[in-house]
Amino acid sequence: QVQLVESGGGLVQAGGSLRLSCAASGRTFSRYGMGWFRQAPGKEREFVAAINWIGSSTNYADSVKGRFTISRDNAKNTAYLQMNSLKPEDTAIYYCAADQNIKFTTSMKPIDYEYWGQGTQVTVSS
Repeated sequence: QVQLVESGGGLVQAGGSLRLSCAASGRTFSRYGMGWFRQAPGKEREFVAAINWIGSSTNYADSVKGRFTISRDNAKNTAYLQMNSLKPEDTAIYYCAADQNIKFTTSMKPIDYEYWGQGTQVTVSS
């Protein structure tokens, strides 16, 4: 079992940057594939980015490709989402998620992830 805590959200102007962190409890962080999702008011939760256990495979939603970068540091039990060139439409609550069954690959489907953090708010002003 793993517990996830996101941080790094906030208010930023369009064109700005933020780096989200997802800190995981326990000593088995490297066993988990990780993902970032977001949910805007009145919308369904949507995939943002995913990374496999060692960082050799990543995947991004088309809407964030070239602007966001997912990474992880297994020694620090932490995953990251670097967000550059932010747009107002990036405004949402951002969640990190983890699952052992997708350790070697990546998944864009929320149903594939067993563990979720509580979310961190990202607001981009125009």
